[in-house]
Amino acid sequence: MTRHFCILLVDGFSHLAFSCAIEPLRLANRISGAELYRFSLASENGRTAACLNGLNMEVHAGLNDLPECDRLFVLASEDMAARATSPVLGAIRRMRACGTPVGGLCSGAWILAAAGLLTGRRAALHWDYHDSFNELFPEVDLVQTVFVDDPRHPTAAGGTATADYMLHVIEQDHGTDLAAAIADQMVYSSVRSDTAEQRVSLQARLGVRNPHLARAIRIMRETIEEPVPPSQIAEEIGISTRQLERLFAQFMKATPKKFYVELRLERARKLLLQTEASVIEVGLACGFDSPSHYSRLYKDRFGLTPTFQRHKMT
Repeated sequence: MTRHFCILLVDGFSHLAFSCAIEPLRLANRISGAELYRFSLASENGRTAACLNGLNMEVHAGLNDLPECDRLFVLASEDMAARATSPVLGAIRRMRACGTPVGGLCSGAWILAAAGLLTGRRAALHWDYHDSFNELFPEVDLVQTVFVDDPRHPTAAGGTATADYMLHVIEQDHGTDLAAAIADQMVYSSVRSDTAEQRVSLQARLGVRNPHLARAIRIMRETIEEPVPPSQIAEEIGISTRQLERLFAQFMKATPKKFYVELRLERARKLLLQTEASVIEVGLACGFDSPSHYSRLYKDRFGLTPTFQRHKMT
């Protein structure tokens, strides 16, 4: 029996995630010698969808004539707040009301959350949007893994994580041998399960093998809204403040305080670019109680004030 997947391409979608979604399906048909899967494409205007790399993809349907399918996938990438239009949200709600499972690929989980489909559920989203997503949708259990195989609302984090998810679906439907044969055709030797983390670990990325440093940075990331002093971090991980300073100087070329501030400023920038929260709200969410201090630090780091950063977007 052929399974039909419809992919709703939201303007600004990732071509990498798109290819990783459809190529495993095409290869499943070729290798098996049967039409196990077919896919159709849809967009808001019903004619084309614009890809981030400048290509325009022709589609088969618009929002008002989405086909009956076994699963609808929403594929999005950047500027989700603007892309989550009322027609798009209405269309996916109608599909869900008809009993069609609705999934999200790359940043598609953002669109699903805006439609109210992910409340109380686990979801995967591209890591670059985690900070802003958590601020806007605290009712969703956002995970760090590459995909979540929720039967009603599956989500994959984009890029090659989309291929991991599709290979997982094919394995469930038709067995490990076919999924492995497809991965071999793709020269994809590191297929990940739903427990795999999206990002390369700090230790692997920086060549750091010190568990104290890794734990200290994890504490900093978890306490951005209410920063704690380095002395408290050192006490929590069981070393002296001086030892903590030496670790940051050796591996991060910065003091713990400076590194902490950098983390907070990077999150502030993401929130300013990806959400509609006010400049003051963003500052408070990143642990800056003084607007003037926050503004000065932000300008020193990025060359413009938070207010000007926000105005550049409008």
